[in-house]
Amino acid sequence: MPKLPLYYSRPVIRAGEEERQWRKRRLAAAFRIFHDFGYGAGVAGHITVRDPIRSDCFWVNPAGHSFHNMNANDLLLVDSSGEVLEGNYAVNDAAFAIHSAIHAARPDVQSVAHAHSEYGRTWSTLGKRLDPISQDSCLFFQNHAVFEEFTGVVLEVDQAIGIAAVLADHQAVILKNHGLISVGPGIDETIWVFIALENSCKSQILAEAVGQPCIIDDDNASLTKSQIGNDYALWHMAQPLFEQVFDRYPDLKDI
Repeated sequence: MPKLPLYYSRPVIRAGEEERQWRKRRLAAAFRIFHDFGYGAGVAGHITVRDPIRSDCFWVNPAGHSFHNMNANDLLLVDSSGEVLEGNYAVNDAAFAIHSAIHAARPDVQSVAHAHSEYGRTWSTLGKRLDPISQDSCLFFQNHAVFEEFTGVVLEVDQAIGIAAVLADHQAVILKNHGLISVGPGIDETIWVFIALENSCKSQILAEAVGQPCIIDDDNASLTKSQIGNDYALWHMAQPLFEQVFDRYPDLKDI
């Protein structure tokens, strides 16, 4: 029996300015998604995407700007020294520190997300990694780490370099007593990894509240990770979210 074609196909990478505009619009949509999930309380969260023309620079949300009405024109282009090259706002110091360190350490990463989501920050107080207790949480089997130092708001790049070192080649890191970070080869994948990480924190908190969760064995956890954690699978899982957010916020199509 022939396989049915998948509904979505990954977009072709565009050249230069066209790719830049596409990434900016996608990043603005990612902030709307975070708002809808409740990840945008206060000014604690930030998402970045590497600039396709200047790979040493990234686009980021301006300090204090609500995720709810983020648009592509609001975004800031920031270089590796923290200078704002495009945009009319200030950059969040913590956003620059964390994201610049990770982008510098991981040339394979195009996008980084950080937020103090409810279950992520709650789980982070335990200072331990998640277990593979469900199909979804297998995404993080040997694919996340815990950054165990808490020294207040991360404002210095030297502090953030330690986070990047602990992240290593994983897709996520839990900052103890703080929150969550996800990374990916694109905005879509990064957003889905963050949402899956938050949901996995929630599942384990709930499971441990009522009993002792059954742990999936290493072989099956590894197999499942390969099935749900490859780049295409991560991208594909995010597509309904972006489809919904563009339908819900028509202004995102304007740049």
